[in-house]
Amino acid sequence: MITRSETKAVRVGALTIGGGAPVVIQSMTKTKTTDVDATLVQIRELAAAGCELVRVAVPDEAAAAALPAIVAGSPLPVVADIHFNYRLALAALDAGVAKLRINPGNIGGQERLAAVVEKAAKKDIPLRIGVNAGSLEKHLLAAYGVSPQALVESAVSHIRLVERLHYDKLVISLKASSVPLTVAAHRLLAEKVSYPQHLGITEAGSAFSGSIHSAVGIGALLLDGLGDTVRVSLTADPVEEVRVAKEILTAAGVRRFGPRIISCPTCGRCRLDIKRIVEEITAKLAGMTEPLTLAVMGCAVNGPGEAREADLGISGGKEAGLIFRRGKAVKKVPQDKLVAEFVRMVEELAGRREGLD
Repeated sequence: MITRSETKAVRVGALTIGGGAPVVIQSMTKTKTTDVDATLVQIRELAAAGCELVRVAVPDEAAAAALPAIVAGSPLPVVADIHFNYRLALAALDAGVAKLRINPGNIGGQERLAAVVEKAAKKDIPLRIGVNAGSLEKHLLAAYGVSPQALVESAVSHIRLVERLHYDKLVISLKASSVPLTVAAHRLLAEKVSYPQHLGITEAGSAFSGSIHSAVGIGALLLDGLGDTVRVSLTADPVEEVRVAKEILTAAGVRRFGPRIISCPTCGRCRLDIKRIVEEITAKLAGMTEPLTLAVMGCAVNGPGEAREADLGISGGKEAGLIFRRGKAVKKVPQDKLVAEFVRMVEELAGRREGLD
C-alpha cells in the first residue's frame, strides 16, 4: 500500500490538488489558442477521455483575448501558461482562469511578479511555479550544471519570492526530458517543501517512446508517494496523453478508471484469439466505471491459477472457453458465444456491486 506524501491542499476551480485528494489528470491543448472553436472542441474531447484540468498556451495578446470565451465554454478548469510577459498573466487572471502557470524568474522582475501575485491573491487563483531543465539560471548552471540540485534550488528560490509576497497557493513542477534527472529532482524537492507536486517528463517523445519514458518517471514518483497532479507530454493527440496518464495511475495503484483487463502475451499453447477477444471486450465495456479486474488467458497453464485475483476471467480450451471467478471455474462456454456471455456476466457483476454502494 502506497503512503502518499502529505502536501498542502490547493483549490483549482472545483478540484483540489494535494492534501490527499485524488491525483488530478491534466493535459494541454495543441490548437492555436486564438482559435476558440477548435480549442473548445479539443477541450471537450479531453474531458470525455477523463481529463480533469486543461492548460492552454498564452503566448501573446491575441491568445489572452481569447481566454474569456474559452473559460466560459470549457467543461474543465482552465490553466493559462504564461512566459515572460506579466501583462498576459494579468489578462489571464481577469479572464477567469482557474490557475496560472508562470516562471517567477522570467516574468520581468520583482515589481511585475508582485503585480501578478497581488491579483492572483485577490482573485484566489493558485499559481503553478514551473522550472524547466532547459531554462535554468546561469549562476545555477555554473554551480551545479543541469542537475537535481539546480532544478530544486531554482524552484525553491522562486517559491521564496512568492512567499515573501505573502502568497502560498502554489503547485510546483520540475521538468526535464531525462527521467533520472526528473525523478531525483522531485525526491529532493519533497525534502524541502510541502507544496503539491505536478509530475511529468517534458518533451518525452512520440506516443510510443514518450509513453514509456513517462510511465517510468511518473510511475517511480507515484510509487514513492509523490505527485498530486500529472501531465503526460506526448507528440501526439492530447487524448492519448490522458489515456496514458490513466493507465500509469492505475498501474501504480493510485487510481482506478473502470475495469482493468489483464491478458496473457500468448504462445504456442494458446487456444483463443486473445488479441481479438481483448479488443472486443474493451470496446463493449468502454463506458463502465466499476473498477473490476478482468482476465483473458489463453490456456489452462496461465488461466484460473495465475489470474486468481480476477473478478471474472476467461481461459482458453480446444472448443470452448472457461469463465472463472477468483480462480474458480463457473461456466464452460462455446468459443463463438464466449465474449457475449463474458460481457453479460461482467455487466451483471458490476450492477450487483453498484447496488451495494
